[in-house]
Parts: sequence; C-alpha cells; structure tokens
Amino acid sequence: MSIYKYISFYKDENVAVIKLNRPEVLNSFNKQMGSDLKEILSQCEYDSTTRAILLSGVGQGFCAGQDLEEVLPKGDKPPADLGEILKENYNPIIKLFRSSEKPIVCAVNGVAAGAGANLAIACDIVTASDSAYFIQSFSKIGVIPDCGGTYYLPRLVGLAKATSLMMLAEKISAEEALKLGMIYKVFPGETLFGESLKIAKHLSNQPTKALGYIKKLLNKSYENTLEQQLELEREFQSLAGKTVDFAEGVNAFKEKRKPVFKGK
Repeated sequence: MSIYKYISFYKDENVAVIKLNRPEVLNSFNKQMGSDLKEILSQCEYDSTTRAILLSGVGQGFCAGQDLEEVLPKGDKPPADLGEILKENYNPIIKLFRSSEKPIVCAVNGVAAGAGANLAIACDIVTASDSAYFIQSFSKIGVIPDCGGTYYLPRLVGLAKATSLMMLAEKISAEEALKLGMIYKVFPGETLFGESLKIAKHLSNQPTKALGYIKKLLNKSYENTLEQQLELEREFQSLAGKTVDFAEGVNAFKEKRKPVFKGK
C-alpha cells in the first residue's frame, strides 16, 4: 500500500503499479511528487520480486507537466531556477526510466502535456486511452522542451514533425500519436488500465534479464556505430546464454511446453 502523499504505489503480483496522484491539478508535478517517484523507482530496481512497472495517473489526466505554482515568484523572491528543478527532479527520473532493467509500461489515461508528455515517451511501452492527448506545451510559456523530449521525440516521429510539434505546441490525439509511432496501442478509456496491466503482467513473466539486455542495447543503438553495436550484441548474448531463463526456454522448447521464467 502506498505511503506517499502524491503517488499511489502497490504491487500486483510481480508488477509495481505507480500512479501519479494529484488529480485535482491533472497530476501536475511538484517537488514532492518527483522525490517520491525517484524513491519508488529505486526501490523497484533493487526488488527482485518486481519484474515490470506500470505507470499511470489517477483521475482524468496522466500528467499536465510542471506545477507552475511551485516555480512562480512569491513576494520578493525570484522565480525558481528551472534548470535546477530539472537537475534535482526530472533528469534523475528520466535516467532511472532508461537505466532500469525492468520494462516500464506507461498508460496515458488523459492529458500528457509538457513534461508529462516527455515522461511518457521515455518509457518502454506506451499505451493511451482514446480520449488522451499529447502536447509539447513548453513554447506557450516561453521555455524549451525538457525531460529528454528533444532527444526521444525526433527519434520517434522524425526531426521535421518533432520540430513542428515543439514550436507550434500542437495538441495531438492518441490516435495520431499511434500513427506517428509515438505510442504502442490505443484502448477505450474504460479498458486502458486493465489492458495495460495485462501487458505489464505478460512482461513480468518473461525472461527479465534478457529484457534488461534488450533495453540496454536499444539505449546504446542511438550512439553506437554498427561495429560497436554488433560487439555489444555479442557481449549481451553471451550473458543471456548463461541465465537460468535461457536454460528454461530451451528445455521448454524441447519438451513442447510453455516456459516458466524466473527472471534469473
């Protein structure tokens, strides 16, 4: 059961279910939410019984981005340094998403704006409700896209489309996001969480170490040459071939049965 003020957190079998929980402000991020999310992600990484993570939001929105009330000047105090907020909160979260060896499914249940949109696309598999939408809203208030958006969005949709979405701050529907290759699937709102949980549970019963190696390889594919990537594939394939799950997969194939992976 959750002990966090702005995040609902619980386990469903081998899946860690994390829900942003400030529904009255469409789950806008504040410092405490970011701190809690970092702590939970770190816990999940070191918990061997957690083999997949499902991230979503409580209420009508996934995340409307940074809570501007937290950064506006108050009295004689200057506005908060946005770069420091990134350094302390958002950047560590994106790094935890990408370095985690557990697959992360993000179920976007409503608006995903600004930082919320980029938190979503930094996850491994993104689903969305048919009423959800994404918007790179940063330019509307005179700032730049962050949370890895300038890194991941061009790689998902291409430079020209990413530039347009970021400069024009256009809202796009879940269906359009699907067509652009930003997300994996769209579900009716009433079935989104259940269908996304099914995906997370499926992943939690797969060979966890192999999934972690896949994630590491995909991360490096952005920067490696072909020669470097082939060498890294060789290295990780060697490690995968020594896992308990590889032995189980081979035995299950020989015995014509469904494998029972342990994540080891």
